[in-house]
Amino acid sequence: MTVSGQELTRGVYEEELRVAVGLARKAGAAVLGFYGGPLHVEHKAEFDEPVTQADRTANELIVRGLREAFPGDGVLAEESVDTARRLSRERAWMVDPIDGTKGFIAGSGDFAVQIGLAVEGHSVLGVLYAPSTGVLYWAALGHGAWVSRPFPEAAGGARTEPLRVSEESETSRMRLAESRSHRGPRMDAVVRALGIREEIKRHSVGIKVGLIVERQCDLYIHLSGKTKQWDTCAPEVVLREAGGRMTDLWGEPLRYNTPDVMNRNGIMASNGAAHDAVVGRMKKLLAEFGRTRVRD
Repeated sequence: MTVSGQELTRGVYEEELRVAVGLARKAGAAVLGFYGGPLHVEHKAEFDEPVTQADRTANELIVRGLREAFPGDGVLAEESVDTARRLSRERAWMVDPIDGTKGFIAGSGDFAVQIGLAVEGHSVLGVLYAPSTGVLYWAALGHGAWVSRPFPEAAGGARTEPLRVSEESETSRMRLAESRSHRGPRMDAVVRALGIREEIKRHSVGIKVGLIVERQCDLYIHLSGKTKQWDTCAPEVVLREAGGRMTDLWGEPLRYNTPDVMNRNGIMASNGAAHDAVVGRMKKLLAEFGRTRVRD
């Protein structure tokens, strides 16, 4: 499958999109080869997370393909050994071979292949592929955000549409994309303070951002500082190009290709309509929690 439509076939990131989309689909096919079958699950003590042979297989496929296509770029991939080499590169790819490994293991379908590109620390390109549904999201700086869905009757077997977030600005009417895990009393306090009445629970950051760009949700808040740059790089640009915003909990921009790969100040993703207002409320809550912003 190639990226189709004149809106994406021309531009500075044309080749990068072509390669990233192709690798995401190949990795997704490889991942599905393990899905529902016997898995060898290990525990990564460094990040307190599970990893399977599917994660490693997809990681190797994507990293090898990126290095062959763009040998001058840096690569930060979840299942690869990180080195300081990427820090000297203006461009760096952020790779999460299976975002939502817990969902993959559980067989919930809540997982995605994520490939993002950061230039001078800013996300500029993102591809999110959900192998269980065949839905593909992609975006590049200045080119908008797009979704491709399996559609047998369409040319090429898929239908491509532009993405645009909702315009809901009243927090009590906003639908919250929430993690299936990570829930605690502080998140309960956030939900009460914002007056949130409806929540949809998913595993993957990319899948939750997908809910926002599909107008099924309007807001996603992750309080912990445990997400990594490969979790957010691709989703951020897809959300931004669809009209939304992603920042840390204090409203500051996320930075990529830094020595510390953790998003230590949490993340907030929204349709953008009330982002600053929610940040204002969050700052008060964070102060009550005794939490201060970690310097980048």
